[in-house]
Amino acid sequence: MSNAQERLKAEVACRRTFAIISHPDAGKTTLTEKLLLYGGAVHLAGSVKRRRDDRHATSDWMAIERERGISITTSVMQFPYRGYQLNLLDTPGHNDFSEDTYRTLAAADCAIMLLDSAKGVEPQTIKLFEVCRMRHIPIVTFINKMDRDGRDPLDLLDEIERVLGIPASPASWPIGAGAGFQGVYDRWQQQVLLFERGELAAHKAAMQVSSLDDPEFRAAIGDRAHDRLSDALALLHGAGTGFDNDAFRRGELTPVFFGSALTNFGVEPFLNQFIELAPPPLSRATTAGPVSPEAPAFSGFVFKIQANMDPMHRDRVAFVRVCSGRFVRGMDVVHGRTGKTLTLKRSLQFRAQERTFIEEAFAGDIIGVWDPGLLRIGDSLSEAGSIEFAGIPRFSPEHFVRVILAEPLKRKQLKKGLDQLSEEGAVQVFFHRERLERDPILGAVGRLQFDVIQSRLQSEYEVDVRFETLPSQHARWVEGNFDPADLERSGAVICLLDVEGRPLLLFQNDFWLRQIVERHTHLRFIAAVQPGRSERAAA
Repeated sequence: MSNAQERLKAEVACRRTFAIISHPDAGKTTLTEKLLLYGGAVHLAGSVKRRRDDRHATSDWMAIERERGISITTSVMQFPYRGYQLNLLDTPGHNDFSEDTYRTLAAADCAIMLLDSAKGVEPQTIKLFEVCRMRHIPIVTFINKMDRDGRDPLDLLDEIERVLGIPASPASWPIGAGAGFQGVYDRWQQQVLLFERGELAAHKAAMQVSSLDDPEFRAAIGDRAHDRLSDALALLHGAGTGFDNDAFRRGELTPVFFGSALTNFGVEPFLNQFIELAPPPLSRATTAGPVSPEAPAFSGFVFKIQANMDPMHRDRVAFVRVCSGRFVRGMDVVHGRTGKTLTLKRSLQFRAQERTFIEEAFAGDIIGVWDPGLLRIGDSLSEAGSIEFAGIPRFSPEHFVRVILAEPLKRKQLKKGLDQLSEEGAVQVFFHRERLERDPILGAVGRLQFDVIQSRLQSEYEVDVRFETLPSQHARWVEGNFDPADLERSGAVICLLDVEGRPLLLFQNDFWLRQIVERHTHLRFIAAVQPGRSERAAA
């Protein structure tokens, strides 16, 4: 084996690429900050509840995120920890942005499922869990907010198994709860881990290690609490689900950890166990067959496009998951969709909006490449010829608005802004077949996306708009010959064109969708297609 092959193998083995999935308000942004804190990427952790201060969460770079205290874009944070290179994909924390989260999961090898100890398994968690199950992504569970009054840990384990249908194997167990939460018992190492509360938990929590039988530990928590802990551990030993690493790697079992991201209790031991549990990059399916991460030729796919991360330069960055080989700045690659050769001269790595120019990257890494408007979500790049990786899920819009421009003279800026922002995947742009670009129509999975587009048009393109809500609930692309005026005669259907001129129908409700589909059996109605590209982007 050559030195280059040995180095590639070693670099791939130490990569860990993962995402965090959760229902809104489970503490995902706070946990992300604390992982960065323990990884040495930040020295002072911010949290959502302290957004009034200047220390906003590192993962939230957009102005509207900082104003509202939520995550609405996918951020990429990369940092070393104990000899590993961690690639953390911080996904949107609002349920209106599930589509961005779904796309991001396509780039992850593992996921942390974050649950609120008081609320347990919530609706958004279920949706995201099902996406992980579909992709056979291993899931590690972290039950958060143990420093607050919550549900019995045994009940939470039962709910995971009953609602999600996956065996839960507790790797740690809480010592106390609520105001009496003092630490966790590491079942795998058979150690008691006690933590000290620090100043606003902005720094690492001091940790003491002892054994269950240590008299000082028993005295510290009291006989009654010690007996409850011992009884719970005995019950888990006799009747709990044992851990099977092979089942975990197949996504058929989840190890469960307890802690408090806000106070840092249990975060460090969780991170230490997680880097051992999470798999390194694995082979990925392509049209040419499976591609091994240790294959010498570089390959990867675009899972996100973000415009204007740097407001001073109006840039456009494509986020690429490296799937095989070694990336080198300036290399030539084949663009799978067009067959054209591209030269990747500008390459970046990230910690939220902070960027570093890099010369190389390896399978498992997430890199940003400067995009003049050629790339789209799902595109494949390869050094060894034209290949295509498995597709990224798409969703039909459920909410629609007409864009009303406040200053007609800024129509050119509006077009540019909508072109770029729609290519990021948050919204889709449509046009009435007669009015064309005069009054564009936006479609989105969730309504909050319209607020984001409105805010970004103003802040990044200096365009003020208002939105007029359309009474439509469904969108379907149409293949076949039809008369738009005939379909629109009911008043419950609107015929539009997307940016590539493909016909699309908006339906007012389920009834009219069924009626039109049943009456026009010669037409094909399609819920999702590859997102369109404007003439500007395709040029």
